[in-house]
Amino acid sequence: MKHCTAIALAGGQGRRMGTNIQKQYLDISGKPLLYYSLHVFEESEIIDDIVLVVGEGQEEYVRKEIVDRYGFTKVVGIVEGGKERYDSVWAGLQAVQVLQNSHFGTEEPEENYVFIHDSARPFVTEAILERAYGKVRECKACVVGMPSKDTVKLVDEHVFAKETPDRNYVWIIQTPQVFDTSLIFEAYSRLMREKCIQVTDDAMVVEQMMRLPVKMVEGSYENIKITTPEDLDIAEVFVKRGREKS
Repeated sequence: MKHCTAIALAGGQGRRMGTNIQKQYLDISGKPLLYYSLHVFEESEIIDDIVLVVGEGQEEYVRKEIVDRYGFTKVVGIVEGGKERYDSVWAGLQAVQVLQNSHFGTEEPEENYVFIHDSARPFVTEAILERAYGKVRECKACVVGMPSKDTVKLVDEHVFAKETPDRNYVWIIQTPQVFDTSLIFEAYSRLMREKCIQVTDDAMVVEQMMRLPVKMVEGSYENIKITTPEDLDIAEVFVKRGREKS
């Protein structure tokens, strides 16, 4: 028996967007940004349920205006996130553990995985989920991303170019980041105990806390993160193109 839970992170402030509305609720072609990734998870044959992590005091709004309004039946929990991303992931993981304990008891599924996804990436696809699922079954830890199209420079503290990594070995990291549930829970448990906060993504938590290598999985160059107003324009184009194909 397998069980796959998506933790959808939707608590970001989106300060670089320059609006009073948090970016996960901004309109893209008539629907809130948060809708798009949840819709993919809802329709997915891989994802069994969804835990939503939202901003402080937003639980009821999200339940009414997003989950109930669009009929997302796989959402089994809506929890409040924390100040930093890793706090929100930890809140999501704790919710997953509680929900699975109540559902499975002590008999954990043989294959139990968590897909941690930033809801500011609305263009995750079922094909991406399939590739990640296949790889996490082999490696227990994998991250979606794409090879960098651009030359990357490492700089010093004075912003002078210091090093140019070989582009063949540079990937741009995306989400979802997918892990064996027990592995990622233990990794975050250690992180929270040690208060080691110099981490920027979930893969880094596994790498540092568990000393386990994380496998890269091909995502998509369209799996962009909505961060600035220009990204909204690009998102509108992607949504329109997707509708024309269907």
